[in-house]
Amino acid sequence: MRLPRDLRGTLVIAALGSGFMLVAPEVLAFFTIITLSQVIGLAILALSLALVWGFGGILCFGQTAFFGLGAYAYAVAATNIGGSTGAIPIAILVAAAFAAVLGYFIFYGRVSDVYLAIITLTVALILYSLTRRTSGPEYKIGNALLGGFNGTTAPPLNIPGDPQAVLFPEHTFYVAMIALIAAYVFCSWLVRTHFGRVCIAIRENETRAELLAYDIRLYKLGIFMIGAALAGLGGVFFSVGVSRVTPDVFSLSQAAVAIIWVIVGGRGTLIGPVLATFALHYLTASLGTQSILNTNLVLGIVLIIFVLLVPKGVVPTLADLVELRRQRRIARLRERWLRARRPHTGR
Repeated sequence: MRLPRDLRGTLVIAALGSGFMLVAPEVLAFFTIITLSQVIGLAILALSLALVWGFGGILCFGQTAFFGLGAYAYAVAATNIGGSTGAIPIAILVAAAFAAVLGYFIFYGRVSDVYLAIITLTVALILYSLTRRTSGPEYKIGNALLGGFNGTTAPPLNIPGDPQAVLFPEHTFYVAMIALIAAYVFCSWLVRTHFGRVCIAIRENETRAELLAYDIRLYKLGIFMIGAALAGLGGVFFSVGVSRVTPDVFSLSQAAVAIIWVIVGGRGTLIGPVLATFALHYLTASLGTQSILNTNLVLGIVLIIFVLLVPKGVVPTLADLVELRRQRRIARLRERWLRARRPHTGR
Protein backbone atom coordinates (compact mmCIF):
# COMPACT_ATOMS: atom_id res chain seq x y z
CA MET A 1 0.00 0.00 0.00
CA ARG A 2 1.44 3.33 -1.11
CA LEU A 3 1.33 6.06 1.52
CA PRO A 4 0.15 9.60 0.61
CA ARG A 5 2.97 11.98 -0.26
CA ASP A 6 2.37 14.31 2.71
CA LEU A 7 2.31 11.38 5.13
CA ARG A 8 5.51 10.01 3.64
CA GLY A 9 7.09 13.43 4.06
CA THR A 10 6.09 13.51 7.73
CA LEU A 11 7.58 10.08 8.37
CA VAL A 12 10.79 10.99 6.55
CA ILE A 13 11.19 14.17 8.62
CA ALA A 14 10.46 12.24 11.82
CA ALA A 15 13.09 9.65 10.84
CA LEU A 16 15.66 12.36 10.10
CA GLY A 17 14.90 13.99 13.44
CA SER A 18 15.36 10.65 15.19
CA GLY A 19 18.69 10.16 13.44
CA PHE A 20 19.85 13.62 14.52
CA MET A 21 18.76 12.82 18.09
CA LEU A 22 20.94 9.70 18.15
CA VAL A 23 23.98 11.17 16.42
CA ALA A 24 24.18 14.67 17.97
CA PRO A 25 25.38 13.68 21.49
CA GLU A 26 28.17 11.61 19.89
CA VAL A 27 29.59 14.37 17.67
CA LEU A 28 28.69 17.65 19.37
CA ALA A 29 30.25 19.26 22.43
CA PHE A 30 28.61 19.00 25.83
CA PHE A 31 27.77 22.73 25.97
CA THR A 32 26.20 22.52 22.49
CA ILE A 33 23.89 19.73 23.65
CA ILE A 34 22.75 21.87 26.58
CA THR A 35 22.11 24.78 24.21
CA LEU A 36 20.19 22.53 21.83
CA SER A 37 17.77 21.63 24.62
CA GLN A 38 16.93 25.33 24.91
CA VAL A 39 16.59 25.73 21.14
CA ILE A 40 14.28 22.72 20.96
CA GLY A 41 11.95 24.50 23.39
CA LEU A 42 12.00 27.54 21.09
CA ALA A 43 11.40 25.28 18.08
CA ILE A 44 8.25 23.90 19.73
CA LEU A 45 7.15 27.52 20.27
CA ALA A 46 7.70 28.18 16.54
CA LEU A 47 5.77 25.00 15.70
CA SER A 48 2.83 26.13 17.82
CA LEU A 49 2.73 29.51 16.09
CA ALA A 50 3.05 27.81 12.70
CA LEU A 51 -0.04 25.75 13.53
CA VAL A 52 -2.11 28.65 14.87
CA TRP A 53 -1.11 31.23 12.26
CA GLY A 54 -0.27 29.10 9.23
CA PHE A 55 -3.22 26.70 9.41
CA GLY A 56 -5.70 28.48 11.66
CA GLY A 57 -5.18 31.93 10.19
CA ILE A 58 -4.81 33.43 13.68
CA LEU A 59 -1.93 35.91 13.99
CA CYS A 60 -1.15 35.46 17.67
CA PHE A 61 1.56 38.05 18.21
CA GLY A 62 1.68 37.13 21.88
CA GLN A 63 2.26 33.39 21.55
CA THR A 64 5.07 33.92 24.05
CA ALA A 65 2.43 34.52 26.73
CA PHE A 66 1.61 30.79 26.70
CA PHE A 67 5.27 29.90 26.28
CA GLY A 68 6.16 31.89 29.39
CA LEU A 69 3.19 30.62 31.38
CA GLY A 70 4.23 27.07 30.63
CA ALA A 71 7.79 27.81 31.75
CA TYR A 72 6.71 29.49 35.01
CA ALA A 73 4.03 26.88 35.72
CA TYR A 74 6.59 24.10 35.31
CA ALA A 75 9.14 25.81 37.57
CA VAL A 76 6.59 26.50 40.29
CA ALA A 77 4.94 23.06 40.09
CA ALA A 78 8.23 21.14 40.00
CA THR A 79 9.53 23.08 43.00
CA ASN A 80 6.39 22.42 45.03
CA ILE A 81 5.66 18.80 44.14
CA GLY A 82 9.33 17.80 44.02
CA GLY A 83 9.81 16.56 40.47
CA SER A 84 8.92 17.00 36.84
CA THR A 85 6.56 14.03 36.51
CA GLY A 86 3.42 15.99 37.31
CA ALA A 87 4.85 19.43 36.58
CA ILE A 88 4.93 19.00 32.79
CA PRO A 89 1.20 18.19 32.45
CA ILE A 90 0.42 21.07 34.82
CA ALA A 91 2.41 23.49 32.64
CA ILE A 92 0.59 22.36 29.50
CA LEU A 93 -2.81 22.61 31.19
CA VAL A 94 -2.09 26.08 32.61
CA ALA A 95 -1.17 27.41 29.16
CA ALA A 96 -4.20 25.77 27.53
CA ALA A 97 -6.59 26.95 30.25
CA PHE A 98 -5.35 30.53 30.00
CA ALA A 99 -5.79 30.36 26.22
CA ALA A 100 -9.32 29.01 26.68
CA VAL A 101 -10.33 31.98 28.83
CA LEU A 102 -8.59 34.56 26.67
CA GLY A 103 -9.74 32.95 23.43
CA TYR A 104 -13.35 32.78 24.57
CA PHE A 105 -13.56 36.55 24.95
CA ILE A 106 -11.63 37.13 21.72
CA PHE A 107 -13.43 34.75 19.38
CA TYR A 108 -16.91 34.87 20.85
CA GLY A 109 -16.53 38.62 21.11
CA ARG A 110 -15.89 38.70 17.33
CA VAL A 111 -12.56 40.52 17.71
CA SER A 112 -10.97 41.15 14.30
CA ASP A 113 -7.58 39.72 13.32
CA VAL A 114 -5.66 42.98 13.78
CA TYR A 115 -7.04 43.58 17.27
CA LEU A 116 -6.44 39.91 18.14
CA ALA A 117 -2.74 40.34 17.40
CA ILE A 118 -2.64 43.51 19.50
CA ILE A 119 -4.55 41.95 22.40
CA THR A 120 -2.34 38.85 22.59
CA LEU A 121 0.82 40.94 22.42
CA THR A 122 -0.54 43.25 25.13
CA VAL A 123 -1.29 40.25 27.35
CA ALA A 124 2.28 39.00 26.92
CA LEU A 125 3.69 42.43 27.80
CA ILE A 126 1.40 42.68 30.85
CA LEU A 127 2.73 39.33 32.07
CA TYR A 128 6.26 40.58 31.39
CA SER A 129 5.63 43.67 33.51
CA LEU A 130 3.91 41.76 36.31
CA THR A 131 6.61 39.11 36.66
CA ARG A 132 9.32 41.77 36.84
CA ARG A 133 7.58 43.22 39.90
CA THR A 134 7.69 40.03 41.97
CA SER A 135 11.15 40.41 43.48
CA GLY A 136 10.09 40.53 47.13
CA PRO A 137 10.03 37.48 49.43
CA GLU A 138 6.25 37.78 49.66
CA TYR A 139 5.87 36.96 45.97
CA LYS A 140 5.89 33.21 46.04
CA ILE A 141 3.64 30.30 45.17
CA GLY A 142 4.08 27.60 47.76
CA ASN A 143 7.82 27.11 48.12
CA ALA A 144 8.69 28.74 44.80
CA LEU A 145 9.88 32.34 44.88
CA LEU A 146 9.03 34.17 41.64
CA GLY A 147 12.19 36.27 41.94
CA GLY A 148 11.23 39.34 39.93
CA PHE A 149 13.55 40.17 37.04
CA ASN A 150 16.02 37.55 38.31
CA GLY A 151 13.42 34.84 37.75
CA THR A 152 12.98 31.52 39.47
CA THR A 153 14.85 28.23 39.32
CA ALA A 154 13.54 25.55 36.97
CA PRO A 155 14.29 22.08 38.40
CA PRO A 156 15.77 19.53 35.98
CA LEU A 157 13.81 16.64 34.54
CA ASN A 158 13.74 13.37 36.43
CA ILE A 159 12.74 9.80 35.71
CA PRO A 160 8.93 9.54 36.07
CA GLY A 161 7.99 8.57 39.59
CA ASP A 162 11.51 9.03 40.99
CA PRO A 163 12.31 12.70 41.81
CA GLN A 164 15.80 11.74 42.97
CA ALA A 165 16.78 10.27 39.60
CA VAL A 166 17.66 13.51 37.79
CA LEU A 167 18.35 13.29 34.07
CA PHE A 168 21.74 14.34 32.74
CA PRO A 169 21.84 16.99 29.97
CA GLU A 170 22.29 14.32 27.27
CA HIS A 171 19.16 12.52 28.48
CA THR A 172 17.28 15.81 28.68
CA PHE A 173 18.23 16.42 25.04
CA TYR A 174 16.78 13.02 24.10
CA VAL A 175 13.51 13.78 25.89
CA ALA A 176 13.29 17.24 24.30
CA MET A 177 13.90 15.85 20.80
CA ILE A 178 11.30 13.13 21.32
CA ALA A 179 8.83 15.82 22.42
CA LEU A 180 9.63 17.94 19.34
CA ILE A 181 9.24 15.00 16.95
CA ALA A 182 6.01 13.90 18.64
CA ALA A 183 4.65 17.47 18.51
CA TYR A 184 5.51 17.73 14.81
CA VAL A 185 3.88 14.38 13.97
CA PHE A 186 0.82 15.35 16.03
CA CYS A 187 0.46 18.68 14.20
CA SER A 188 0.95 16.97 10.83
CA TRP A 189 -1.81 14.52 11.72
CA LEU A 190 -4.06 17.24 13.10
CA VAL A 191 -4.06 19.37 9.95
CA ARG A 192 -5.15 16.33 7.92
CA THR A 193 -8.12 15.52 10.16
CA HIS A 194 -11.62 16.90 9.67
CA PHE A 195 -10.89 19.46 12.37
CA GLY A 196 -7.73 20.59 10.62
CA ARG A 197 -9.40 20.83 7.22
CA VAL A 198 -12.19 22.95 8.67
CA CYS A 199 -9.62 25.25 10.29
CA ILE A 200 -7.89 25.65 6.93
CA ALA A 201 -11.24 26.38 5.29
CA ILE A 202 -11.93 29.04 7.92
CA ARG A 203 -8.51 30.54 7.26
CA GLU A 204 -9.28 30.77 3.55
CA ASN A 205 -12.83 32.11 3.84
CA GLU A 206 -14.59 32.57 7.17
CA THR A 207 -17.89 33.59 5.63
CA ARG A 208 -18.10 30.54 3.40
CA ALA A 209 -17.21 28.20 6.29
CA GLU A 210 -19.88 29.81 8.46
CA LEU A 211 -22.47 29.45 5.68
CA LEU A 212 -21.63 25.74 5.62
CA ALA A 213 -22.87 25.60 9.25
CA TYR A 214 -19.47 25.40 10.94
CA ASP A 215 -19.09 27.24 14.24
CA ILE A 216 -15.95 29.16 13.29
CA ARG A 217 -15.59 30.54 16.81
CA LEU A 218 -15.40 27.05 18.31
CA TYR A 219 -12.85 25.83 15.76
CA LYS A 220 -10.70 28.91 16.23
CA LEU A 221 -10.83 28.50 19.98
CA GLY A 222 -9.88 24.84 19.62
CA ILE A 223 -6.77 25.39 17.51
CA PHE A 224 -5.87 28.41 19.66
CA MET A 225 -5.87 26.20 22.77
CA ILE A 226 -3.89 23.44 21.06
CA GLY A 227 -1.28 25.97 19.96
CA ALA A 228 -1.10 27.36 23.50
CA ALA A 229 -0.60 23.87 24.95
CA LEU A 230 2.27 23.25 22.53
CA ALA A 231 3.79 26.63 23.40
CA GLY A 232 3.54 25.72 27.09
CA LEU A 233 5.39 22.48 26.36
CA GLY A 234 8.08 24.49 24.59
CA GLY A 235 8.36 26.71 27.64
CA VAL A 236 9.00 23.64 29.79
CA PHE A 237 12.01 22.46 27.78
CA PHE A 238 13.36 25.97 27.36
CA SER A 239 13.27 26.54 31.12
CA VAL A 240 14.86 23.14 31.80
CA GLY A 241 17.61 23.90 29.28
CA VAL A 242 18.34 27.29 30.84
CA SER A 243 17.70 25.98 34.41
CA ARG A 244 15.89 29.23 35.14
CA VAL A 245 12.79 31.19 34.09
CA THR A 246 12.93 34.98 33.85
CA PRO A 247 10.36 37.54 32.67
CA ASP A 248 12.23 37.74 29.36
CA VAL A 249 10.16 34.77 28.13
CA PHE A 250 7.27 37.26 27.80
CA SER A 251 9.32 40.05 26.22
CA LEU A 252 8.56 41.90 23.00
CA SER A 253 11.81 40.74 21.42
CA GLN A 254 10.91 37.10 22.06
CA ALA A 255 7.47 37.62 20.54
CA ALA A 256 8.95 39.30 17.46
CA VAL A 257 11.58 36.60 16.94
CA ALA A 258 8.88 33.91 16.98
CA ILE A 259 7.07 35.74 14.18
CA ILE A 260 10.35 35.97 12.22
CA TRP A 261 10.88 32.20 12.54
CA VAL A 262 7.51 31.49 10.95
CA ILE A 263 7.96 34.07 8.17
CA VAL A 264 11.45 32.84 7.27
CA GLY A 265 10.59 29.14 7.51
CA GLY A 266 7.31 29.53 5.66
CA ARG A 267 3.81 30.19 6.84
CA GLY A 268 1.61 27.24 5.93
CA THR A 269 4.31 24.68 6.72
CA LEU A 270 5.24 22.98 9.96
CA ILE A 271 8.85 21.96 9.43
CA GLY A 272 9.88 25.35 7.97
CA PRO A 273 9.57 27.39 11.20
CA VAL A 274 11.29 24.61 13.16
CA LEU A 275 14.29 24.64 10.83
CA ALA A 276 14.29 28.45 10.80
CA THR A 277 14.49 28.44 14.61
CA PHE A 278 17.67 26.35 14.59
CA ALA A 279 19.22 28.33 11.72
CA LEU A 280 18.47 31.80 13.08
CA HIS A 281 19.50 30.84 16.61
CA TYR A 282 22.83 29.66 15.22
CA LEU A 283 23.10 32.95 13.32
CA THR A 284 22.40 35.08 16.40
CA ALA A 285 24.76 32.99 18.52
CA SER A 286 27.51 33.50 15.94
CA LEU A 287 26.82 37.23 15.81
CA GLY A 288 27.04 37.36 19.58
CA THR A 289 30.73 36.45 19.42
CA GLN A 290 31.62 39.67 17.57
CA SER A 291 31.01 43.35 18.24
CA ILE A 292 30.80 44.82 14.73
CA LEU A 293 27.25 43.91 13.69
CA ASN A 294 24.18 44.37 15.86
CA THR A 295 22.16 41.17 16.18
CA ASN A 296 18.75 42.88 16.09
CA LEU A 297 19.80 44.85 13.00
CA VAL A 298 20.79 41.66 11.19
CA LEU A 299 17.51 39.96 12.12
CA GLY A 300 15.61 43.00 10.87
CA ILE A 301 17.46 42.86 7.55
CA VAL A 302 16.72 39.12 7.28
CA LEU A 303 13.03 39.78 7.90
CA ILE A 304 12.88 42.53 5.25
CA ILE A 305 14.67 40.36 2.70
CA PHE A 306 12.31 37.45 3.19
CA VAL A 307 9.17 39.59 3.21
CA LEU A 308 10.19 41.31 -0.06
CA LEU A 309 12.02 38.56 -1.94
CA VAL A 310 10.83 35.25 -0.44
CA PRO A 311 7.33 36.05 0.86
CA LYS A 312 6.30 32.40 1.06
CA GLY A 313 9.31 31.44 3.17
CA VAL A 314 12.17 29.05 2.49
CA VAL A 315 10.38 25.69 2.59
CA PRO A 316 7.36 26.60 0.41
CA THR A 317 9.63 28.33 -2.11
CA LEU A 318 11.89 25.29 -2.36
CA ALA A 319 8.83 23.06 -2.67
CA ASP A 320 7.52 25.22 -5.52
CA LEU A 321 10.87 25.02 -7.30
CA VAL A 322 10.96 21.23 -6.96
CA GLU A 323 7.38 20.96 -8.22
CA LEU A 324 8.14 23.26 -11.17
CA ARG A 325 11.16 21.16 -12.08
CA ARG A 326 9.07 17.99 -11.84
CA GLN A 327 6.37 19.43 -14.10
CA ARG A 328 8.97 20.50 -16.67
CA ARG A 329 10.49 17.02 -16.63
CA ILE A 330 7.06 15.45 -17.13
CA ALA A 331 6.37 17.87 -19.99
CA ARG A 332 9.66 16.94 -21.69
CA LEU A 333 8.96 13.24 -21.29
CA ARG A 334 5.47 13.67 -22.73
CA GLU A 335 6.84 15.63 -25.68
CA ARG A 336 9.38 12.87 -26.39
CA TRP A 337 6.63 10.26 -26.17
CA LEU A 338 4.48 12.18 -28.65
CA ARG A 339 7.40 12.54 -31.03
CA ALA A 340 8.05 8.82 -30.80
CA ARG A 341 4.39 8.08 -31.55
CA ARG A 342 4.09 10.28 -34.64
CA PRO A 343 5.84 7.97 -37.14
CA HIS A 344 3.63 5.05 -36.08
CA THR A 345 0.36 6.98 -36.30
CA GLY A 346 1.29 8.34 -39.74
CA ARG A 347 1.52 4.87 -41.37
